[in-house]
Amino acid sequence: MSEIEGKSSVRAAGAKALASFLTNEIATGRMGDGMKLPAERLLSEQFGTSRGAVRRVLQELKERGLISQSVGSGTFVRRGAAHSLPTPVRAVEEDLNGGQTSPAELMEARLLIEPLMPRLIARNATGADFAKMAECLERSEAAQTIEEFEHWDGELHRTFALATHNSFFLKILELSNRVRDQGEWGRLKRHSLTPERRKEYEAQHRAIVEALRDRDAETAIAALTGHLRQIKHNLFA
Repeated sequence: MSEIEGKSSVRAAGAKALASFLTNEIATGRMGDGMKLPAERLLSEQFGTSRGAVRRVLQELKERGLISQSVGSGTFVRRGAAHSLPTPVRAVEEDLNGGQTSPAELMEARLLIEPLMPRLIARNATGADFAKMAECLERSEAAQTIEEFEHWDGELHRTFALATHNSFFLKILELSNRVRDQGEWGRLKRHSLTPERRKEYEAQHRAIVEALRDRDAETAIAALTGHLRQIKHNLFA
């Protein structure tokens, strides 16, 4: 594959990830009626795709009746948009919110799925992806509460999914973060997250990001797997 073809493939994957993300956010109600979408420039940077591709995605959502656009004002979720989407997406979300997925099940799934991401990240990640990872690292390390740390921890892992430029991983990590929002996960994390363990997690996060930035997939896989295994051990020990 030529360099031009490779970049084109990444941009196309970014557009697919953007479409999947926006559709899922609307379907689950996280982007509710009347909510304003981020600017095209921000979506382009976050998903590593061109402004033209972002416009085409938004036009498709507009034609489906999910969003409306107003010159000078921006892009907004249309009233009742979620109800026009297929119900399976919302059903999975409702099942998660209903507490059907336990923290133990979540960690088992994460250990199977997340170590698959570094090879794609090493191949597809953009400068904007690495900038977002750096932001998550800084904000998690500066967090003053467990809840704030947990939020930016989740955002970092979500950023890993975005950096694959593969919409499957984005969907999985979005659902994973919904389980992390449940009370049982929060209780376990508060019980297990000592200051010493938090420092270890922060060092592991930086090691993962450093390996990814070096495009060293194998080192990143080993670091990410070790990180997840330690979290699992700490949660349930």
